[in-house]
Amino acid sequence: MEILIARTCASVAEVQAAMPDPPSYSAVRATLRIMEEKGHVVHKQDGATYVYSPVTEPVRARQSALRHLIDTLFSGSTEQAVAALLDGHTTPVELDRIADMIDQARHAAKHKEVR
Repeated sequence: MEILIARTCASVAEVQAAMPDPPSYSAVRATLRIMEEKGHVVHKQDGATYVYSPVTEPVRARQSALRHLIDTLFSGSTEQAVAALLDGHTTPVELDRIADMIDQARHAAKHKEVR
């Protein structure tokens, strides 16, 4: 999906070529077909080639993928996912920015409760 988002559109061969250690052409094609069945991508035919484009905007696609990852690997726990990310590789500057984001989220949540 990231390849399609970065390029706006791409053929199966272009997606495969942009992948590090890519799977087979047929595996990439099958994955794009499944993504299309789920409504994440669409295709247009350019001669004999299908050219795929993302349906969702990049921010929503990332949020959806991250939510799926958290649900799958962390039993839906955002707290456990964040704890896994804060494993000693986070810089003090990043931690300060994360703390600011948490403060903003708390502020937004309090305003939702008041309404």
